[in-house]
Amino acid sequence: MAPPRTYVSSESSWWGGKEEHGTPVVVKMDNPYSLVEIDGPGMDSAEKARRKNAKQFKWVLLLRAHRAVGCVAWIARGFWALMGAVNRRVRRSRDADAEPGAEASGRGRHMLRFLRAFLLLSLAMLAFETVAYLKGWHFPRNLPEEYLRQLPEHVLLNLPEHLRHLPENLRMPEKKEIQGLLHGAYVAWLDFRIDYIAWAIQKLSGFCIVLFMVQSVDRIVMCLGCFWIKIRGLKPRLPAASTKALSKNADDLEDGDADDLDAYYPMVLVQMPMCNEKEVYETSISHVCQIDWPRDRMLIQVLDDSDDVTCQMLIKAEVTKWSQKGVNIIYRHRLSRTGYKAGNLKSAMACEYVKDYEFVALFDADFQPNPDFLKLTVPHFKGNPELALVQARWIFVNKDENLLTRLQNINLCFHFEVEQQVNGVYLNFFGFNGTAGVWRIEALEDSGGWMDRTTVEDMDIAVRAHLQGWKFIYLNDVKVLCELPESYTAYRKQQHRWHSGPMQLFRVCLPAIFKSKIPFWKKANLVMLFFLLRKMILPFYSFTLFCVILPLTMFVPEAQLPVWVICYVPMIMSVLNILPAPKSVPFIIPYLLFENTMSVTKFNAMVSGLFQMGSSYEWVVTKKAGRTSSESDMFALAEEADTLARPTGAKLVRGVSEGGLEAWAKMHEHDKKDLQLQQADAQEEEAKSPAVKKNSKQPKAPNRIFKKELALASLLLIAATRSLLSAQGLHFYFLLFQGVTFLAVGLDLIGEQVS
Repeated sequence: MAPPRTYVSSESSWWGGKEEHGTPVVVKMDNPYSLVEIDGPGMDSAEKARRKNAKQFKWVLLLRAHRAVGCVAWIARGFWALMGAVNRRVRRSRDADAEPGAEASGRGRHMLRFLRAFLLLSLAMLAFETVAYLKGWHFPRNLPEEYLRQLPEHVLLNLPEHLRHLPENLRMPEKKEIQGLLHGAYVAWLDFRIDYIAWAIQKLSGFCIVLFMVQSVDRIVMCLGCFWIKIRGLKPRLPAASTKALSKNADDLEDGDADDLDAYYPMVLVQMPMCNEKEVYETSISHVCQIDWPRDRMLIQVLDDSDDVTCQMLIKAEVTKWSQKGVNIIYRHRLSRTGYKAGNLKSAMACEYVKDYEFVALFDADFQPNPDFLKLTVPHFKGNPELALVQARWIFVNKDENLLTRLQNINLCFHFEVEQQVNGVYLNFFGFNGTAGVWRIEALEDSGGWMDRTTVEDMDIAVRAHLQGWKFIYLNDVKVLCELPESYTAYRKQQHRWHSGPMQLFRVCLPAIFKSKIPFWKKANLVMLFFLLRKMILPFYSFTLFCVILPLTMFVPEAQLPVWVICYVPMIMSVLNILPAPKSVPFIIPYLLFENTMSVTKFNAMVSGLFQMGSSYEWVVTKKAGRTSSESDMFALAEEADTLARPTGAKLVRGVSEGGLEAWAKMHEHDKKDLQLQQADAQEEEAKSPAVKKNSKQPKAPNRIFKKELALASLLLIAATRSLLSAQGLHFYFLLFQGVTFLAVGLDLIGEQVS
């Protein structure tokens, strides 16, 4: 290695002056943040530390600046590319609310107009506040004491209540400080917002905070009740005789066991309402037809409301196939879809042969019950004549399909694990979920039967049965597979129906509640908790507090929301909601933001149902993807069934979806050849027609956008920009992330887009 060279100043060589030794430095280009010094002869460490060469540091600073500029340019390119993608998506999109059957049709457009006006006003306010901030019109309070003495005494003594909450860096200016017309307009705006707007916002925010805390207390109490149920093991239990009878297989009962047959195998009617659901009908019918129950004591009604002729033929063919196998199953089709699902069920219950049956089990078209479903539910009616309903729990085959299904799973797990279980154990009342339940037909008839006066016929019949004194049981251990909507469009329509229907029902059944003979505390629970708190107050304060008041407080800093309302309490509530689904803990932040985003749809649905707007009576069948139970779900259910002493003859049923063919073939060795032949034919067809696929370019389906969500995204992002002027850190981050969430949802970037 060569000895280190001594660097000598050029002036010493030419003019013979004093030599000035610098500190030799090597700048590594691969890492501009590091310097390597080379020791020269005759230089001690102290002198080397004092006489570093400034030119070398200039190079380092230039290299660092180059890297910073490159980083900024990379961020700018990414942001520009993102804006370009958003622009292209919007240009190729169509308004989802303008489609036929959309929930915002008719008078529901008023909310969109309100949001647009709110957005334009916020833009104007942001421009005004920005100009005022740049000109320094913030009027600090820390003025000289002699100036404060000049203020009128009534101003100091009679300070209004709302002016006492002014920020420390804000005060009202005097007339002599006003400069120019724009300045005067800004001062007039300050005076107006302090006297009128700030006061109104504070009153409204206080009211919403009270509702928020009441709802939070209700949720905490329900979680404590669920915790107590888990500790004490409180749950409905079967009588000993029924448990003994369940050990017998229904097909193995001998003729001499007529008493057991009459006692534990009553006549059960199974109803399967469906409408244009050709993605799921085959799997559902297959599971229901293999329920373990004596065939002469069970009748399956497939109630088809489809207006698609092809779908009708497919469903009818499936029913014929199982009928030829000896299953007692019939197909019914209505020419008119009057009353939607309630009208379909009412028409089926009017059949003459229904009087021979004691119970009716309901399954929607995407539900896949286990063979022992009736054995785990029907025996609870034995010796309990006041029992009207036994409700089972839903579990979901596609809960991990995408982010949207994961977030839905959090909500529904809390609903079943906490709300339904607590209400079932302590009150013997809860809202019927419309499917995966068994009703006593006598209770249905005593309550007035199915009615089509609302879009929540299941909740309607449950409330009327409760008013007649009937009791309900919820079985958290009996689980039925079903499917979650995978697209935001389908989920949005479903939530609109679920939140507008209860408000319709509240209007029509409120007089009946007060006239009923049930105890007063049950009436109070039904009105105050079941309807008002959980169906109306929750969407009201969620939308008003986080989507209206919070952005407004950025433009009216005199009325600020406390940090604990924005951050701490919502996080605690989100943690409580996510406890029944512990695997979803990583999604707690997206869950909180998405729930605030869905408050727009829920609030709109609540208002339309409460005031009987046109969109509240629309019934749109939730789009299904045709998922069947995955292999892991199948073996998990089989293992759980073994612990419940499943009869050896019972079999778990898989559908014939593409994703489940291989697992199904493992259980049926003789089907492997057929599966291989089908796959070979499919590959051969795909190999024959690659050119046809390339040449036949089909037009791409336009993307959907949701204008209300996009309007609120713009509003929240503008409010986040305004919060920067006030240096409100936590408010800024919350508004920023919430605005980005609204933007993603408004552009339909969450969930799977189903055409």
